[in-house]
Amino acid sequence: MKLIAAYLLLSLAKENPSAEDIRSLLSSVGIEADNERLDKLVSELEGKDINEIIAEGSQKLASVPTGGAAPAAAAAGAAVAGNDAAPAAEEKAEEKEESDDDMGFGLFD
Repeated sequence: MKLIAAYLLLSLAKENPSAEDIRSLLSSVGIEADNERLDKLVSELEGKDINEIIAEGSQKLASVPTGGAAPAAAAAGAAVAGNDAAPAAEEKAEEKEESDDDMGFGLFD
């Protein structure tokens, strides 16, 4: 992440920052860059517009499911079940409240 952050920061001032530019920036704040990863990053991004890459990534992330469908499906199922599900849930809640009152022992026993 440090390499990517440095690349993005430098790309604000220079279109395609070099590996040496990134090394220089990181060393100015006391971070030693991993040369292998740095060379791979620069070679992968060479000649590409960073704004286009970010836009493509955003489109790909938009298609990733976020897991919100399961709670919505459960709520829809409860709505379809209608009134039969509500009393059963209330009974379970009452049982739990009763059993939690003394937690299985008396205070002065």
